[in-house]
Amino acid sequence: MKHRHQELSVAPGKWTRLTASLLSVVFLIAGCSTPMDARKDAPFQSYAHMADRPTQRPMRSLSSFSDSLMCMDRLFRDAQIPTTLITSKQIPDFSGRVPVATKDMIVTAISQMSRLSNAFRYVDFEVDIARQDTVQNLTTLLLNSNQIQLQRPALYVSGAVSFVDQNVINNRFDVGTSASRLETGYSQNRNATIIGMELHLGDFRTRTLIPGLDSANEVIVGTGGQGLDLAGRISDYGWQFNVGRDYTQGSGAAMRTLIELAMIELAGKWARVPYWQCLTLDQTHPGFQRQLRDWYDEGSTNVHQALVKKSLTSSGYLNAQTRDLPMTHPTVRSALAKYQADQGMVVTGELNFATYERALRHYVTLGEDGQFIRVGWLPDSTQPPVPTVHDGQVTAAPLGAPLGADPDPLRLDVQVENLVADKSVFEQGTQIFLSATVSRSAHLYCFMEQSQGGLMRLLPNPINSSSQVSAQQAVRIPDWMVPNPGFVLDAGMPGEESVACFATDSDLMTKLPDSLQGPGLRPVVGMTGMSSVREAFRQAAGTQGFAEQSIRWRVMPRRAQAR
Repeated sequence: MKHRHQELSVAPGKWTRLTASLLSVVFLIAGCSTPMDARKDAPFQSYAHMADRPTQRPMRSLSSFSDSLMCMDRLFRDAQIPTTLITSKQIPDFSGRVPVATKDMIVTAISQMSRLSNAFRYVDFEVDIARQDTVQNLTTLLLNSNQIQLQRPALYVSGAVSFVDQNVINNRFDVGTSASRLETGYSQNRNATIIGMELHLGDFRTRTLIPGLDSANEVIVGTGGQGLDLAGRISDYGWQFNVGRDYTQGSGAAMRTLIELAMIELAGKWARVPYWQCLTLDQTHPGFQRQLRDWYDEGSTNVHQALVKKSLTSSGYLNAQTRDLPMTHPTVRSALAKYQADQGMVVTGELNFATYERALRHYVTLGEDGQFIRVGWLPDSTQPPVPTVHDGQVTAAPLGAPLGADPDPLRLDVQVENLVADKSVFEQGTQIFLSATVSRSAHLYCFMEQSQGGLMRLLPNPINSSSQVSAQQAVRIPDWMVPNPGFVLDAGMPGEESVACFATDSDLMTKLPDSLQGPGLRPVVGMTGMSSVREAFRQAAGTQGFAEQSIRWRVMPRRAQAR
Protein backbone atom coordinates (compact mmCIF):
# COMPACT_ATOMS: atom_id res chain seq x y z
CA MET A 1 0.00 0.00 0.00
CA LYS A 2 1.33 3.31 -0.95
CA HIS A 3 0.75 6.27 1.28
CA ARG A 4 0.10 9.61 -0.29
CA HIS A 5 1.64 12.54 1.55
CA GLN A 6 -0.25 15.84 1.26
CA GLU A 7 1.75 18.95 1.93
CA LEU A 8 0.23 22.18 3.32
CA SER A 9 1.33 25.19 1.41
CA VAL A 10 0.83 28.72 2.78
CA ALA A 11 1.38 31.85 0.82
CA PRO A 12 4.22 34.03 2.13
CA GLY A 13 1.96 37.00 2.88
CA LYS A 14 -0.57 34.96 4.83
CA TRP A 15 2.21 33.24 6.75
CA THR A 16 3.59 36.59 7.84
CA ARG A 17 0.16 37.76 9.07
CA LEU A 18 -0.42 34.48 10.89
CA THR A 19 2.96 34.68 12.60
CA ALA A 20 2.30 38.28 13.70
CA SER A 21 -1.07 37.31 15.16
CA LEU A 22 0.43 34.41 17.11
CA LEU A 23 3.20 36.62 18.46
CA SER A 24 0.66 39.24 19.51
CA VAL A 25 -1.30 36.64 21.48
CA VAL A 26 1.90 35.42 23.14
CA PHE A 27 2.95 38.93 24.14
CA LEU A 28 -0.54 39.69 25.43
CA ILE A 29 -0.57 36.60 27.63
CA ALA A 30 2.89 37.43 28.90
CA GLY A 31 1.84 40.99 29.64
CA CYS A 32 -1.22 39.90 31.60
CA SER A 33 0.92 37.66 33.77
CA THR A 34 3.15 40.60 34.74
CA PRO A 35 1.84 43.11 37.34
CA MET A 36 1.20 46.62 36.01
CA ASP A 37 3.42 49.46 37.16
CA ALA A 38 1.13 51.91 39.00
CA ARG A 39 3.72 54.65 38.70
CA LYS A 40 3.13 54.82 34.96
CA ASP A 41 -0.52 55.70 35.62
CA ALA A 42 0.32 58.73 37.77
CA PRO A 43 -0.43 61.31 35.02
CA PHE A 44 -3.75 59.61 34.32
CA GLN A 45 -4.67 59.41 38.01
CA SER A 46 -3.88 63.10 38.51
CA TYR A 47 -7.17 63.94 36.79
CA ALA A 48 -9.20 62.06 39.44
CA HIS A 49 -9.44 65.05 41.77
CA MET A 50 -11.10 67.11 39.06
CA ALA A 51 -13.26 64.30 37.69
CA ASP A 52 -14.59 63.47 41.17
CA ARG A 53 -16.20 66.89 41.60
CA PRO A 54 -19.75 67.69 40.43
CA THR A 55 -20.06 69.60 37.20
CA GLN A 56 -23.19 71.49 38.31
CA ARG A 57 -23.51 73.97 41.18
CA PRO A 58 -25.79 72.97 44.06
CA MET A 59 -29.26 74.50 44.05
CA ARG A 60 -31.72 75.41 46.76
CA SER A 61 -34.31 72.67 47.20
CA LEU A 62 -37.60 74.35 46.30
CA SER A 63 -41.10 73.02 45.82
CA SER A 64 -44.38 74.38 44.51
CA PHE A 65 -45.21 75.58 48.03
CA SER A 66 -42.00 77.46 48.84
CA ASP A 67 -43.75 80.79 48.22
CA SER A 68 -46.74 79.56 50.21
CA LEU A 69 -44.51 79.00 53.25
CA MET A 70 -43.33 82.62 53.05
CA CYS A 71 -46.95 83.70 52.67
CA MET A 72 -47.83 81.80 55.85
CA ASP A 73 -44.98 83.54 57.63
CA ARG A 74 -46.52 86.92 56.77
CA LEU A 75 -49.98 85.74 57.85
CA PHE A 76 -48.63 84.69 61.24
CA ARG A 77 -46.89 88.04 61.60
CA ASP A 78 -50.03 89.99 60.75
CA ALA A 79 -52.07 87.87 63.17
CA GLN A 80 -49.38 88.36 65.87
CA ILE A 81 -49.21 84.64 66.63
CA PRO A 82 -47.04 84.15 69.76
CA THR A 83 -44.03 81.88 69.60
CA THR A 84 -45.03 78.25 70.10
CA LEU A 85 -42.69 75.33 70.79
CA ILE A 86 -43.26 72.34 68.53
CA THR A 87 -41.61 68.99 67.96
CA SER A 88 -42.21 65.94 65.81
CA LYS A 89 -42.26 62.19 65.96
CA GLN A 90 -40.40 60.10 63.44
CA ILE A 91 -42.51 59.79 60.28
CA PRO A 92 -42.27 56.11 59.31
CA ASP A 93 -42.63 54.62 55.87
CA PHE A 94 -43.91 51.09 56.28
CA SER A 95 -43.74 50.45 52.56
CA GLY A 96 -39.97 50.99 52.57
CA ARG A 97 -40.22 52.61 49.14
CA VAL A 98 -39.75 56.27 50.14
CA PRO A 99 -36.38 56.44 51.95
CA VAL A 100 -36.29 60.20 52.64
CA ALA A 101 -35.58 62.34 55.72
CA THR A 102 -39.20 63.24 56.38
CA LYS A 103 -38.66 64.68 59.86
CA ASP A 104 -35.96 67.05 58.65
CA MET A 105 -38.26 68.27 55.88
CA ILE A 106 -40.83 69.09 58.57
CA VAL A 107 -38.22 71.08 60.49
CA THR A 108 -37.33 73.04 57.34
CA ALA A 109 -40.99 73.81 56.59
CA ILE A 110 -41.56 75.04 60.15
CA SER A 111 -38.45 77.21 59.95
CA GLN A 112 -39.57 78.75 56.65
CA MET A 113 -42.90 79.71 58.21
CA SER A 114 -41.19 81.39 61.18
CA ARG A 115 -38.41 83.54 59.71
CA LEU A 116 -40.38 86.77 60.05
CA SER A 117 -43.10 85.89 62.55
CA ASN A 118 -41.16 83.69 65.00
CA ALA A 119 -44.39 81.69 65.14
CA PHE A 120 -42.75 78.32 65.85
CA ARG A 121 -39.57 77.02 67.39
CA TYR A 122 -38.67 73.36 67.00
CA VAL A 123 -37.58 71.41 70.08
CA ASP A 124 -34.86 69.04 68.92
CA PHE A 125 -34.67 66.14 71.34
CA GLU A 126 -34.11 62.59 70.11
CA VAL A 127 -35.25 59.70 72.29
CA ASP A 128 -34.24 56.93 69.90
CA ILE A 129 -30.83 55.66 71.07
CA ALA A 130 -29.93 54.54 67.56
CA ARG A 131 -30.39 58.08 66.23
CA GLN A 132 -28.65 59.95 69.04
CA ASP A 133 -25.47 61.84 68.27
CA THR A 134 -22.85 63.83 70.18
CA VAL A 135 -25.17 66.77 70.83
CA GLN A 136 -27.85 64.43 72.16
CA ASN A 137 -25.39 62.64 74.42
CA LEU A 138 -24.13 65.94 75.85
CA THR A 139 -27.73 67.06 76.36
CA THR A 140 -28.50 63.90 78.31
CA LEU A 141 -25.42 64.38 80.52
CA LEU A 142 -26.35 67.99 81.27
CA LEU A 143 -29.95 67.05 81.96
CA ASN A 144 -28.88 64.40 84.47
CA SER A 145 -26.63 66.91 86.25
CA ASN A 146 -29.33 69.65 86.23
CA GLN A 147 -27.12 71.92 84.10
CA ILE A 148 -29.65 72.27 81.29
CA GLN A 149 -33.40 72.61 81.19
CA LEU A 150 -35.58 71.65 78.24
CA GLN A 151 -38.76 73.57 77.62
CA ARG A 152 -41.81 71.44 77.07
CA PRO A 153 -43.26 71.85 73.56
CA ALA A 154 -46.91 72.70 73.22
CA LEU A 155 -47.50 70.82 69.96
CA TYR A 156 -46.11 67.83 68.12
CA VAL A 157 -46.46 66.45 64.62
CA SER A 158 -47.41 62.83 64.14
CA GLY A 159 -48.06 60.80 61.04
CA ALA A 160 -46.67 58.41 58.46
CA VAL A 161 -46.34 57.67 54.78
CA SER A 162 -49.71 55.98 54.58
CA PHE A 163 -49.26 54.10 51.31
CA VAL A 164 -47.22 53.80 48.13
CA ASP A 165 -49.21 52.26 45.29
CA GLN A 166 -46.74 51.46 42.54
CA ASN A 167 -47.60 51.21 38.84
CA VAL A 168 -51.25 52.04 39.37
CA ILE A 169 -51.52 52.59 35.64
CA ASN A 170 -49.03 51.29 33.10
CA ASN A 171 -48.99 51.80 29.37
CA ARG A 172 -46.64 49.90 27.04
CA PHE A 173 -46.26 49.91 23.29
CA ASP A 174 -43.79 47.76 21.28
CA VAL A 175 -43.55 47.35 17.52
CA GLY A 176 -40.86 45.99 15.21
CA THR A 177 -40.07 44.82 11.69
CA SER A 178 -37.80 42.10 10.35
CA ALA A 179 -36.24 41.63 6.90
CA SER A 180 -33.28 39.78 5.44
CA ARG A 181 -30.87 42.68 6.01
CA LEU A 182 -32.73 45.10 8.33
CA GLU A 183 -34.52 44.79 11.67
CA THR A 184 -36.22 47.67 13.49
CA GLY A 185 -37.89 48.03 16.86
CA TYR A 186 -39.67 50.84 18.76
CA SER A 187 -40.89 50.78 22.36
CA GLN A 188 -42.66 53.23 24.63
CA ASN A 189 -43.81 52.89 28.23
CA ARG A 190 -45.41 55.08 30.88
CA ASN A 191 -46.55 54.38 34.42
CA ALA A 192 -47.73 56.26 37.49
CA THR A 193 -47.24 55.66 41.22
CA ILE A 194 -49.27 57.26 44.02
CA ILE A 195 -47.67 58.27 47.35
CA GLY A 196 -49.95 59.11 50.26
CA MET A 197 -49.06 60.88 53.51
CA GLU A 198 -51.09 61.63 56.62
CA LEU A 199 -49.95 64.09 59.29
CA HIS A 200 -51.67 65.17 62.48
CA LEU A 201 -51.11 67.84 65.11
CA GLY A 202 -51.22 66.79 68.74
CA ASP A 203 -51.27 68.44 72.16
CA PHE A 204 -47.99 67.52 73.83
CA ARG A 205 -49.21 67.99 77.42
CA THR A 206 -51.97 65.40 77.07
CA ARG A 207 -50.47 63.40 74.16
CA THR A 208 -53.79 63.60 72.36
CA LEU A 209 -54.30 64.36 68.70
CA ILE A 210 -56.36 67.52 68.23
CA PRO A 211 -59.59 66.77 66.29
CA GLY A 212 -59.72 68.48 62.93
CA LEU A 213 -55.99 69.21 62.77
CA ASP A 214 -55.15 66.56 60.22
CA SER A 215 -53.88 66.44 56.68
CA ALA A 216 -54.27 63.54 54.26
CA ASN A 217 -52.87 64.16 50.79
CA GLU A 218 -51.42 62.13 47.98
CA VAL A 219 -49.26 62.90 44.98
CA ILE A 220 -48.56 61.11 41.71
CA VAL A 221 -45.06 60.48 40.45
CA GLY A 222 -44.46 58.94 37.08
CA THR A 223 -41.84 57.43 34.84
CA GLY A 224 -41.69 57.15 31.09
CA GLY A 225 -39.38 56.13 28.31
CA GLN A 226 -38.94 55.70 24.58
CA GLY A 227 -36.49 53.51 22.69
CA LEU A 228 -35.51 52.84 19.07
CA ASP A 229 -33.47 49.82 17.91
CA LEU A 230 -32.02 49.28 14.44
CA ALA A 231 -29.96 46.29 13.27
CA GLY A 232 -28.85 45.11 9.85
CA ARG A 233 -26.15 43.74 7.61
CA ILE A 234 -24.08 45.32 4.87
CA SER A 235 -22.32 42.60 2.87
CA ASP A 236 -20.52 40.42 5.46
CA TYR A 237 -20.67 43.00 8.26
CA GLY A 238 -23.45 43.56 10.81
CA TRP A 239 -24.34 46.77 12.64
CA GLN A 240 -26.60 47.79 15.53
CA PHE A 241 -28.02 51.12 16.63
CA ASN A 242 -29.90 51.87 19.86
CA VAL A 243 -31.17 55.18 21.24
CA GLY A 244 -33.60 56.00 24.03
CA ARG A 245 -34.74 58.65 26.47
CA ASP A 246 -36.33 58.22 29.89
CA TYR A 247 -37.50 60.27 32.84
CA THR A 248 -38.22 59.41 36.46
CA GLN A 249 -39.95 61.72 38.90
CA GLY A 250 -38.20 61.11 42.19
CA SER A 251 -39.87 60.50 45.52
CA GLY A 252 -37.76 63.11 47.33
CA ALA A 253 -39.30 66.15 45.64
CA ALA A 254 -42.76 64.58 45.88
CA MET A 255 -42.38 64.05 49.63
CA ARG A 256 -41.22 67.63 50.18
CA THR A 257 -44.33 68.84 48.36
CA LEU A 258 -46.60 66.69 50.52
CA ILE A 259 -44.91 67.75 53.76
CA GLU A 260 -44.97 71.46 53.00
CA LEU A 261 -48.62 71.29 51.99
CA ALA A 262 -49.47 69.36 55.16
CA MET A 263 -47.60 71.78 57.44
CA ILE A 264 -49.36 74.75 55.82
CA GLU A 265 -52.72 73.11 56.45
CA LEU A 266 -51.94 72.06 60.01
CA ALA A 267 -50.36 75.34 61.09
CA GLY A 268 -53.05 77.39 59.36
CA LYS A 269 -55.89 75.48 60.98
CA TRP A 270 -54.23 75.64 64.41
CA ALA A 271 -53.54 79.40 64.21
CA ARG A 272 -56.96 80.08 62.66
CA VAL A 273 -55.57 82.17 59.82
CA PRO A 274 -56.85 82.12 56.20
CA TYR A 275 -54.16 79.72 55.02
CA TRP A 276 -56.04 78.99 51.79
CA GLN A 277 -54.90 82.40 50.52
CA CYS A 278 -51.36 81.00 50.45
CA LEU A 279 -52.44 77.87 48.56
CA THR A 280 -54.06 79.72 45.67
CA LEU A 281 -50.86 81.43 44.52
CA ASP A 282 -50.01 80.92 40.86
CA GLN A 283 -46.59 79.61 41.93
CA THR A 284 -48.24 76.53 43.45
CA HIS A 285 -49.35 75.35 40.00
CA PRO A 286 -47.28 72.25 39.11
CA GLY A 287 -46.62 73.62 35.62
CA PHE A 288 -45.38 77.00 36.80
CA GLN A 289 -41.66 76.25 36.85
CA ARG A 290 -41.85 74.15 33.69
CA GLN A 291 -43.45 77.07 31.82
CA LEU A 292 -40.70 79.41 33.00
CA ARG A 293 -38.14 76.88 31.87
CA ASP A 294 -39.69 76.85 28.38
CA TRP A 295 -39.47 80.64 28.22
CA TYR A 296 -35.90 80.48 29.48
CA ASP A 297 -34.95 78.03 26.73
CA GLU A 298 -36.67 80.17 24.09
CA GLY A 299 -34.76 83.33 24.99
CA SER A 300 -31.13 84.16 24.35
CA THR A 301 -28.47 84.97 26.92
CA ASN A 302 -28.82 88.69 26.21
CA VAL A 303 -32.56 88.49 26.83
CA HIS A 304 -32.05 86.65 30.12
CA GLN A 305 -29.56 89.22 31.31
CA ALA A 306 -31.76 92.16 30.33
CA LEU A 307 -34.79 90.72 32.12
CA VAL A 308 -32.99 89.82 35.31
CA LYS A 309 -31.13 93.14 35.51
CA LYS A 310 -34.36 95.05 35.07
CA SER A 311 -35.99 92.91 37.74
CA LEU A 312 -33.08 93.68 40.07
CA THR A 313 -33.54 97.35 39.27
CA SER A 314 -37.25 97.15 40.05
CA SER A 315 -36.38 95.45 43.35
CA GLY A 316 -33.85 98.12 44.28
CA TYR A 317 -30.69 96.02 43.97
CA LEU A 318 -29.47 98.04 40.97
CA ASN A 319 -30.01 101.70 40.13
CA ALA A 320 -29.99 103.81 36.98
CA GLN A 321 -26.21 104.12 37.08
CA THR A 322 -25.47 100.41 37.47
CA ARG A 323 -28.23 98.63 35.54
CA ASP A 324 -26.45 99.10 32.18
CA LEU A 325 -23.23 97.46 33.39
CA PRO A 326 -22.46 93.97 32.03
CA MET A 327 -23.38 90.94 34.09
CA THR A 328 -19.70 90.20 34.71
CA HIS A 329 -19.11 93.58 36.34
CA PRO A 330 -18.31 93.24 40.08
CA THR A 331 -21.13 95.64 41.00
CA VAL A 332 -23.74 93.58 39.13
CA ARG A 333 -22.35 90.29 40.45
CA SER A 334 -22.47 91.67 43.99
CA ALA A 335 -26.08 92.81 43.52
CA LEU A 336 -27.01 89.44 42.07
CA ALA A 337 -25.34 87.62 44.97
CA LYS A 338 -27.19 89.84 47.44
CA TYR A 339 -30.48 89.05 45.73
CA GLN A 340 -29.75 85.33 45.78
CA ALA A 341 -28.95 85.48 49.51
CA ASP A 342 -32.19 87.36 50.24
CA GLN A 343 -34.16 84.74 48.31
CA GLY A 344 -32.60 81.86 50.26
CA MET A 345 -30.79 80.55 47.19
CA VAL A 346 -27.30 79.16 46.82
CA VAL A 347 -25.20 82.29 46.28
CA THR A 348 -23.13 82.17 43.07
CA GLY A 349 -23.25 85.72 41.70
CA GLU A 350 -23.99 84.17 38.30
CA LEU A 351 -27.14 84.13 36.22
CA ASN A 352 -28.72 80.69 35.94
CA PHE A 353 -32.23 79.36 35.55
CA ALA A 354 -32.86 79.31 39.31
CA THR A 355 -32.10 83.04 39.53
CA TYR A 356 -34.13 83.74 36.37
CA GLU A 357 -37.08 81.87 37.84
CA ARG A 358 -36.95 83.66 41.21
CA ALA A 359 -36.54 87.09 39.59
CA LEU A 360 -39.48 86.71 37.19
CA ARG A 361 -41.90 84.50 39.11
CA HIS A 362 -43.91 87.51 40.31
CA TYR A 363 -44.42 88.70 36.74
CA VAL A 364 -46.28 85.56 35.63
CA THR A 365 -49.93 84.75 36.27
CA LEU A 366 -52.65 82.42 35.07
CA GLY A 367 -54.87 83.76 32.31
CA GLU A 368 -58.58 83.15 31.94
CA ASP A 369 -57.85 80.26 29.57
CA GLY A 370 -55.70 78.52 32.19
CA GLN A 371 -52.46 79.33 30.40
CA PHE A 372 -49.57 81.18 32.05
CA ILE A 373 -49.09 84.72 30.77
CA ARG A 374 -46.31 87.26 31.27
CA VAL A 375 -47.28 90.41 33.12
CA GLY A 376 -45.25 93.59 32.70
CA TRP A 377 -42.79 92.18 30.14
CA LEU A 378 -43.17 95.27 27.95
CA PRO A 379 -41.48 95.72 24.55
CA ASP A 380 -37.95 97.07 24.53
CA SER A 381 -36.59 98.61 21.35
CA THR A 382 -33.05 97.65 22.29
CA GLN A 383 -33.88 93.95 22.22
CA PRO A 384 -34.91 91.93 19.16
CA PRO A 385 -38.47 90.62 19.34
CA VAL A 386 -38.84 87.05 20.52
CA PRO A 387 -41.80 84.87 19.54
CA THR A 388 -44.22 84.55 22.42
CA VAL A 389 -46.49 81.80 21.14
CA HIS A 390 -46.29 78.73 23.34
CA ASP A 391 -48.45 75.64 22.92
CA GLY A 392 -50.57 77.57 20.47
CA GLN A 393 -51.31 80.34 22.99
CA VAL A 394 -50.19 83.95 22.54
CA THR A 395 -48.82 84.71 25.97
CA ALA A 396 -47.39 88.24 25.93
CA ALA A 397 -45.40 90.96 24.24
CA PRO A 398 -41.73 90.52 23.27
CA LEU A 399 -39.10 89.74 25.86
CA GLY A 400 -36.39 92.04 27.16
CA ALA A 401 -38.64 94.57 28.85
CA PRO A 402 -38.56 96.77 31.92
CA LEU A 403 -40.36 95.15 34.84
CA GLY A 404 -41.75 98.19 36.59
CA ALA A 405 -41.06 101.87 36.23
CA ASP A 406 -39.60 102.79 39.61
CA PRO A 407 -37.24 100.77 41.80
CA ASP A 408 -38.67 99.26 44.94
CA PRO A 409 -37.33 101.30 47.90
CA LEU A 410 -35.74 99.67 50.90
CA ARG A 411 -38.46 99.07 53.49
CA LEU A 412 -38.13 98.74 57.26
CA ASP A 413 -40.70 97.31 59.67
CA VAL A 414 -40.28 97.81 63.42
CA GLN A 415 -42.76 96.13 65.76
CA VAL A 416 -43.45 95.82 69.48
CA GLU A 417 -43.69 92.08 70.16
CA ASN A 418 -45.18 92.16 73.68
CA LEU A 419 -48.34 90.09 73.85
CA VAL A 420 -50.58 92.84 75.15
CA ALA A 421 -53.60 94.57 73.66
CA ASP A 422 -52.26 98.13 74.06
CA LYS A 423 -48.63 98.36 72.97
CA SER A 424 -48.42 102.11 73.41
CA VAL A 425 -48.47 102.12 77.22
CA PHE A 426 -46.21 100.16 79.59
CA GLU A 427 -45.79 100.16 83.32
CA GLN A 428 -42.42 101.21 84.67
CA GLY A 429 -39.99 98.26 84.78
CA THR A 430 -41.88 96.19 82.16
CA GLN A 431 -39.65 94.27 79.76
CA ILE A 432 -40.18 95.44 76.18
CA PHE A 433 -39.52 93.22 73.17
CA LEU A 434 -39.02 94.67 69.71
CA SER A 435 -38.27 93.32 66.25
CA ALA A 436 -37.03 94.91 63.03
CA THR A 437 -37.30 93.51 59.50
CA VAL A 438 -35.83 94.81 56.24
CA SER A 439 -37.21 94.09 52.77
CA ARG A 440 -33.77 93.25 51.39
CA SER A 441 -30.33 92.62 52.85
CA ALA A 442 -29.18 95.87 54.47
CA HIS A 443 -27.29 97.47 57.35
CA LEU A 444 -29.44 98.11 60.42
CA TYR A 445 -28.91 100.66 63.21
CA CYS A 446 -31.34 101.14 66.11
CA PHE A 447 -31.31 103.86 68.79
CA MET A 448 -33.41 104.40 71.90
CA GLU A 449 -34.39 107.76 73.35
CA GLN A 450 -35.22 107.53 77.04
CA SER A 451 -37.86 109.55 78.83
CA GLN A 452 -35.22 111.74 80.47
CA GLY A 453 -33.64 112.60 77.11
CA GLY A 454 -30.74 110.14 77.06
CA LEU A 455 -29.73 108.34 73.83
CA MET A 456 -28.39 104.81 73.46
CA ARG A 457 -27.54 102.67 70.44
CA LEU A 458 -29.20 99.25 70.64
CA LEU A 459 -27.85 97.84 67.35
CA PRO A 460 -25.04 97.14 66.60
CA ASN A 461 -23.75 96.38 70.09
CA PRO A 462 -20.86 94.48 71.69
CA ILE A 463 -22.89 91.25 71.61
CA ASN A 464 -23.87 91.64 67.95
CA SER A 465 -21.24 93.84 66.37
CA SER A 466 -22.30 93.36 62.73
CA SER A 467 -24.81 95.77 61.22
CA GLN A 468 -25.53 93.48 58.23
CA VAL A 469 -28.92 91.74 58.46
CA SER A 470 -30.74 89.38 56.11
CA ALA A 471 -33.92 90.15 54.24
CA GLN A 472 -37.33 89.20 55.58
CA GLN A 473 -35.98 87.80 58.82
CA ALA A 474 -37.01 89.41 62.08
CA VAL A 475 -34.14 90.81 64.15
CA ARG A 476 -35.17 90.51 67.80
CA ILE A 477 -34.32 93.42 70.13
CA PRO A 478 -33.25 92.00 72.50
CA ASP A 479 -33.01 88.40 71.34
CA TRP A 480 -35.48 86.86 73.78
CA MET A 481 -35.10 83.40 72.24
CA VAL A 482 -31.59 82.81 73.59
CA PRO A 483 -30.86 81.90 77.23
CA ASN A 484 -28.56 84.91 77.72
CA PRO A 485 -29.75 87.77 75.47
CA GLY A 486 -26.89 90.11 76.44
CA PHE A 487 -29.14 92.98 77.51
CA VAL A 488 -32.68 93.62 78.70
CA LEU A 489 -34.89 96.45 77.49
CA ASP A 490 -37.02 97.74 80.37
CA ALA A 491 -39.46 100.63 80.48
CA GLY A 492 -37.60 103.38 82.34
CA MET A 493 -38.76 106.45 84.17
CA PRO A 494 -42.32 107.70 83.63
CA GLY A 495 -42.66 109.69 80.44
CA GLU A 496 -42.34 108.96 76.71
CA GLU A 497 -39.72 106.64 75.21
CA SER A 498 -38.99 105.86 71.58
CA VAL A 499 -36.87 103.58 69.42
CA ALA A 500 -35.83 104.56 65.89
CA CYS A 501 -34.19 102.19 63.41
CA PHE A 502 -32.34 103.15 60.23
CA ALA A 503 -31.61 100.77 57.32
CA THR A 504 -29.08 101.51 54.57
CA ASP A 505 -27.74 99.63 51.57
CA SER A 506 -24.13 100.29 52.58
CA ASP A 507 -22.38 100.49 55.93
CA LEU A 508 -22.45 104.09 57.17
CA MET A 509 -20.84 103.60 60.56
CA THR A 510 -17.52 105.20 59.61
CA LYS A 511 -19.36 108.19 58.06
CA LEU A 512 -21.37 108.97 61.18
CA PRO A 513 -20.17 111.45 63.83
CA ASP A 514 -17.69 110.09 66.37
CA SER A 515 -20.32 110.24 69.11
CA LEU A 516 -22.45 107.68 67.21
CA GLN A 517 -19.51 105.37 66.51
CA GLY A 518 -18.91 104.51 70.16
CA PRO A 519 -19.75 101.11 71.66
CA GLY A 520 -23.40 100.19 71.78
CA LEU A 521 -25.59 99.90 74.89
CA ARG A 522 -23.93 103.00 76.34
CA PRO A 523 -25.14 106.61 76.53
CA VAL A 524 -24.49 108.64 73.38
CA VAL A 525 -22.78 111.91 74.22
CA GLY A 526 -23.12 115.07 72.14
CA MET A 527 -26.51 114.35 70.54
CA THR A 528 -29.72 116.14 71.49
CA GLY A 529 -32.68 113.89 70.81
CA MET A 530 -33.52 111.52 67.98
CA SER A 531 -33.75 114.39 65.51
CA SER A 532 -29.98 114.89 65.70
CA VAL A 533 -29.40 111.20 64.98
CA ARG A 534 -31.75 111.40 62.00
CA GLU A 535 -29.88 114.41 60.65
CA ALA A 536 -26.55 112.61 61.05
CA PHE A 537 -27.83 109.69 58.96
CA ARG A 538 -29.19 112.07 56.34
CA GLN A 539 -25.78 113.65 55.88
CA ALA A 540 -23.91 110.32 55.93
CA ALA A 541 -26.25 108.60 53.46
CA GLY A 542 -26.22 111.42 50.91
CA THR A 543 -27.97 110.55 47.68
CA GLN A 544 -28.39 106.84 48.45
CA GLY A 545 -30.95 107.60 51.15
CA PHE A 546 -32.09 105.30 53.94
CA ALA A 547 -35.19 103.71 55.42
CA GLU A 548 -36.41 104.76 58.83
CA GLN A 549 -39.14 103.82 61.25
CA SER A 550 -39.69 104.81 64.85
CA ILE A 551 -42.12 103.66 67.52
CA ARG A 552 -43.12 105.35 70.76
CA TRP A 553 -44.71 104.28 74.01
CA ARG A 554 -45.66 105.97 77.24
CA VAL A 555 -44.25 104.75 80.55
CA MET A 556 -46.66 104.85 83.48
CA PRO A 557 -45.63 104.82 87.15
CA ARG A 558 -45.52 101.40 88.71
CA ARG A 559 -48.69 100.56 90.54
CA ALA A 560 -48.44 99.84 94.23
CA GLN A 561 -48.86 96.15 95.00
CA ALA A 562 -51.72 95.23 97.28
CA ARG A 563 -50.62 93.85 100.64
